[in-house]
Amino acid sequence: MTSGVEIKVAPSILAADFSRLGEQVAEASNGGADYIHVDMMDGHFVPPITIGAQVVSAIRPWSEVPIEVHMMVEEPTKFIPELVDAGADTAVVHVEACKDLRSTVDKIVSSGIKAGVALSPSTSELSLQGVLSNLSLVVAMTVEPGWGGQPFIPKVLDKVTRIRSMIDDGGYDAELEVDGGINIETAGYAVKAGAGILVAGTAIYGSGVPVDQAIANIRQSVHNIN
Repeated sequence: MTSGVEIKVAPSILAADFSRLGEQVAEASNGGADYIHVDMMDGHFVPPITIGAQVVSAIRPWSEVPIEVHMMVEEPTKFIPELVDAGADTAVVHVEACKDLRSTVDKIVSSGIKAGVALSPSTSELSLQGVLSNLSLVVAMTVEPGWGGQPFIPKVLDKVTRIRSMIDDGGYDAELEVDGGINIETAGYAVKAGAGILVAGTAIYGSGVPVDQAIANIRQSVHNIN
């Protein structure tokens, strides 16, 4: 990552207090978040069942920053219309959940929102070939998709660097996001590998400090890795 570039932070509301979710989203939005990260899980692609378009619609009035929906679901295209109606700005689908990745990406883009693709830790970056030109976001998972609070998987960092090279060498506009186990100890390594956006859940909503300070702490921590 180029020195001096401001790192973007995307708080994951999976770790927020759901009894006051709107307020927690607003705290992140007003506290320096660049995106609000929503983890949508269907109990099929991954074991947990979480939230969907109704929650996106509910939190939309609480935030002026873009909402990205990380779709850990089977048959993601069937959910796109309701996410568009709910106010999502970006829909991120998993390579592993798409029978035809290019067609899925095209459907997202044609719906009028931005398209992103996520790769599980063991999925090769070569799966991005043929779709990078239509992507606004690539998400490299540094934990297995599903449960929150998992430990960071360092070996994925080499893949992050390779994805960074693919994007830069090809002249693509896609941003590169790292999702999973991000905190003040790991954030710098993800950025050094090439990430421009960091998803953090527990490190923001469970850090014991106000949300705005937690976001600032993650940004500051990236400067501690040489």
